[in-house]
Amino acid sequence: MELTLEKAIRQRDLYRQLLEVGLDDDLELFLDRALTLFIEVTGARRGYIELRDPRSSADQPGFSMPRGLADDTLGPGGFSRSVINEALLTGQTVVTASAQGDPRFAASLSVRMSRLEAVLCAPIGKSPVLGVVYLQDRREIGPFTDEDRTQAEIFARHLAGFADRVLQKHAVEHENDPTQPLRKTLRLETFVGKSHALAKVFQQLSLVAPLKIGVLLTGDSGTGKTQVAHAIHDNSPHRSGPFVELNCAALPEDLLENELFGSERGAHSTAQKRSVGKVEAAEGGTLFLDEVGELSLRAQAKLLQLLQSGDYYALGSSTPRSAHVRVVAATNADLGEAVREKRFREDLFYRLNVFPIRLPSMLERREDIQPLASHFCATTCEANGFPALELSAGAFLALETADWPGNVRELQHTVEAGVIRAKGESSPLVERKHLFPTAPAADGSPASLSFHGATREFQRRLLSETLERQGWNVTAAARALELTRAHVYNLMATFQIKRPPTLRE
Repeated sequence: MELTLEKAIRQRDLYRQLLEVGLDDDLELFLDRALTLFIEVTGARRGYIELRDPRSSADQPGFSMPRGLADDTLGPGGFSRSVINEALLTGQTVVTASAQGDPRFAASLSVRMSRLEAVLCAPIGKSPVLGVVYLQDRREIGPFTDEDRTQAEIFARHLAGFADRVLQKHAVEHENDPTQPLRKTLRLETFVGKSHALAKVFQQLSLVAPLKIGVLLTGDSGTGKTQVAHAIHDNSPHRSGPFVELNCAALPEDLLENELFGSERGAHSTAQKRSVGKVEAAEGGTLFLDEVGELSLRAQAKLLQLLQSGDYYALGSSTPRSAHVRVVAATNADLGEAVREKRFREDLFYRLNVFPIRLPSMLERREDIQPLASHFCATTCEANGFPALELSAGAFLALETADWPGNVRELQHTVEAGVIRAKGESSPLVERKHLFPTAPAADGSPASLSFHGATREFQRRLLSETLERQGWNVTAAARALELTRAHVYNLMATFQIKRPPTLRE
């Protein structure tokens, strides 16, 4: 009776430990505590645990931890990969009193080299198998018992749910982010997103920021040219100086030269005193000329002189002034076409266009829509003193499938307006109706399908066809669609696209 009670108490304590293992979010700590528990349950001397995320590609390395075993599978103290593979492939527990005497494994080089005897290897999870726990050599003489096997299988079954959660969390936190290496070396705190298109901009920015050459930012309206100009300044030798911006399209032609180069008193009818132009205000820093294609030909000539010699003339002055500024220009117009039409000086174009950086449209960085929308939602709430709101799954889907001709700026304004409408309704979530209040409802029929609905249906078909064409290899499909694997999985869940049963692991 005492032995039965002692055994029950021990079992209870072990299950409590198992529940505590399930609380670990850190993958390495999770593996360590789980393996410790398996070794304690079975009385093994050595052990090894391995997990592999079934959502990852086959060539993606798994996560493992040995205990009392060599890191490789050959030589004394090693473990048997052939035993592990057997458990992974069959989904069944492998138990053998002597691996080197077992006809299934006797030919294995690792078994022969390590002279392996008692081994127990239990799969973690079923359909799919998430990994294995491998136990070798009992502390007591003899093979692993039926009770050891039962205990190991019970614990492996319970551990599977915890393992899947930890693997999912790890995948989200460590999903390939091509912007991360550049974020570690550059000041890019204001940028949200991790798309390959954004990473390409960062890479170009890293090359040009330390230099003194001309930079021309191109791209559609709302793609963030001003933000990139700030980043060039913040990562340049001029970062301690001022950043001065002039929108060349915001001023009439007769005032633009005055605003850019300044004027002496009496230079024109309204010049009652000397005025400081943007060039002088930017001394020692960066002058950002937005919509540079809107400069008059006269202003273009004076800007060319500044870029060539570092000198300029204020209006009404015959004395040149020296300027130590870096000029970054931006345009959403085709300056090459403007040159051909004689609206823009060719020599100035080549001066400005030494290192062009094209900003990607929202269409090219779809995977950044969700993080950008979440960011705009949070900043809108904070700026207006609203309680924290979140976007619903339907809202995210509507944003991802929408067309964004105004790019990031339009997305920002849409989310800001949606937050205000949700707050007005005291809604805890920003829903699709708050973002697109005038969008027609669609019942799915061709006649009533809205633009957003049609876009969504196109994306669903494209994703399904790509997955089928790639043999349902998510990594290959993500590469073909130029998306991250996490984004593909999110879209599969959103569109309820499931792997055919015959292809499931």
